[in-house]
Amino acid sequence: MAPPAPPPAVPQGTPATVLDTQDYDGVLGKPVRSAAGEDMGRIIDIIVDKEGRPRAAIIDFGGFLGVGSRKIAVDWRALQFSADNKPGRGVLRLNRNQVRVSPEYKPGDPIVVLGPAGPAPDADQATARTPPGNPPGQATPQDK
Repeated sequence: MAPPAPPPAVPQGTPATVLDTQDYDGVLGKPVRSAAGEDMGRIIDIIVDKEGRPRAAIIDFGGFLGVGSRKIAVDWRALQFSADNKPGRGVLRLNRNQVRVSPEYKPGDPIVVLGPAGPAPDADQATARTPPGNPPGQATPQDK
């Protein structure tokens, strides 16, 4: 009978990368503005698909000090970051009226994602559909 194999070698240390805080920043809690400079709210959550890709950002929109605010899901592609070379600053390619009339995001309910007008994503990149009768740029249901 052969002796048992030795245990595999344990790697020394954990691989790590150091990011310069001048070049990187988180997006949760960051303010979002429209391209016209209107205050649109702040990012409070990010929805990812089964492969871990960001699909939508949840924006706390409107209200004053949390009173009267609504949570809105916007297509991740409708956001642009660092337009002015400042990390974490978001610009939403939708106007205030488009966001104001969109359905509210409620956890556990089907997610209606407000998106920009433009070409549809590749089939391997996204599974969102535009329901019949909804023109591009209108709210679309998001598969879970």
